[in-house]
Amino acid sequence: MNTTEMLLKERQNIISGKLQANGRVLAAELALEFRVSEDTIRRDLREMAAAGLCERVYGGALTISPAGGSLKQRMDIALDRKELLAQAAVSQIAPGSTVFFDAGSTNLAIANALPSDMRLTAATNAPAIAAALMDNGSVDVILIGGMVDRQVGGALGAKAMRDMEQLSPDLCILGACGIDLEAGVTTFGFEDAEFKRFATSRSRKVLVAVTSEKFGTAAPHNVLPVAHCECLVVEHDADEALLAAYRERGCRTVRAGRLDELR
Repeated sequence: MNTTEMLLKERQNIISGKLQANGRVLAAELALEFRVSEDTIRRDLREMAAAGLCERVYGGALTISPAGGSLKQRMDIALDRKELLAQAAVSQIAPGSTVFFDAGSTNLAIANALPSDMRLTAATNAPAIAAALMDNGSVDVILIGGMVDRQVGGALGAKAMRDMEQLSPDLCILGACGIDLEAGVTTFGFEDAEFKRFATSRSRKVLVAVTSEKFGTAAPHNVLPVAHCECLVVEHDADEALLAAYRERGCRTVRAGRLDELR
């Protein structure tokens, strides 16, 4: 390994450390610190992103969202925390409204948390969520069809888009792999991102419920800016200064209860 390669490796290792410590890096700040051009830093970040070490965003990079894996795998993670998020999210659903449930393990928890006497019309592209909604006799269920993506746990593609085009939900409960003030809501799949964007465009309001580890992380594909998310449901210990920044972007925040309050 020549001197140039060693310097490059050392710089990228330092950048990786900063990402792990702070969750994000800015190209302009790194360029000043290393006394190199921003183009050099941008090349570093591109190489690191290609190696799966970060996610590129405008002006820098973020840590990669931890929300990978299939829906089945994600369903068994942080069950109590998702239940608390679900209870808080249900409080934001108006009885008698039409709600679209995007695929996602937290959204499945929301479907399971709906009161048995809440009249609702619910649409979803996720068979697991449809099955949970069917168990609630007060909910009329619309299943959006098409080829089901096993990783996402929901139908995507042309058929799903055509089905969604027939709906105008009062609320879209959107699944998110990562969320950041600058990057917005992001997801891992290209077609999933396309469907999510279309679903939000058909809906009057958008709600996102996220566990704390998704804050300040990104997945490869953008869905929508934070300003287009009407309500963000967060865990009880979410940082208040961070939430204030989201509210400044026009995103209302709702805190979930504490684990010791779980009924």
